Amino acid sequence: MQKRKLGNSNLEVSAMGLGCMGLSSGFGPPVEKQQGIALIRAAFERGVTFFDTAEAYGPFANEELVGEALAPFRDQVVIATKFGFKLDPKAERPLVGVDSRPEHIRKVAESSLKWLKTDVIDLFYQHRVDPNVPIEDVAGTVKDLIQQGKVRHFGLSEAGVQTIRRAHKVQPVTALQSEYSLWWREPEAEIMPTLEELSIGFVPFSPLGKGFLTGAINEETKFGKSDFRSIVPRFTPENRKVNQTLVDVLGRFAKEKKATPAQIALAWLLAQKPWIVPIPGTTKLNRLEENLGALAVDLTPDDLRQIDSVASRIPVQGERYPESMQKLINR
Repeated sequence: MQKRKLGNSNLEVSAMGLGCMGLSSGFGPPVEKQQGIALIRAAFERGVTFFDTAEAYGPFANEELVGEALAPFRDQVVIATKFGFKLDPKAERPLVGVDSRPEHIRKVAESSLKWLKTDVIDLFYQHRVDPNVPIEDVAGTVKDLIQQGKVRHFGLSEAGVQTIRRAHKVQPVTALQSEYSLWWREPEAEIMPTLEELSIGFVPFSPLGKGFLTGAINEETKFGKSDFRSIVPRFTPENRKVNQTLVDVLGRFAKEKKATPAQIALAWLLAQKPWIVPIPGTTKLNRLEENLGALAVDLTPDDLRQIDSVASRIPVQGERYPESMQKLINR
């Protein structure tokens, strides 16, 4: 397995990680516990050393699953988890707001250590920026946790440029986790140049467009009530029909390279910067192996230019989040 470093932090991880959220929430019913453990361990056996979770996934169920799955080789892996949401585990939609007050961050850290069955969190992200708490207070609290030996690295998720800069002055930010793919290229404008300037790593989530870029979804696909995509504007049947054009383009490149559309999408992402580590998620072993196969796909500079040229002419239809969630992004 190829390795990459996140920024100048010397945090070395596998060139592709595993996003574990979908095993417990977000994309339909959770998988059976032993199935989830088996998938996480299969990823480790294939060289994956970077695993992403959060207290909000479940809530808590995903951290518990990841902690149990990785316990036998805890010292050989990097576990990232997150704080910053106000949760009501009994509610149908348990995320009821944001909360990055220092006392809440400390409480979440203790809870995550327990669920993950570990004595240190390798990478602790603020899940979403809290407009009611100065980012300096957030970074300072994580800095204290680092000094106490409970956390190793500090990260941000879906933060804007000024927030990243302000946080970085208090406690160096090791990684930013935000959505980035051929389906969502907004970070290229301001975020990525800032990360490069400050030597911060980039961990794209939804690198396959929440499954759309795999080619396994079309306008006829039905999403269950517990599948987040059922409320995402970009996933309405009409928008899926229009957005299929991009998947068709990936399919043509895939045929040339004897690869799959998903592998082309991931290989393109990996080729953008050496400090990018995508974290595609899956519940299926064959999809895990397909995703990891992207590491062997060689896209030449000419291939990349062609993909960029064609993709840039295809407007993607629909917002990537419902209106109620838009306000939590890029603060």
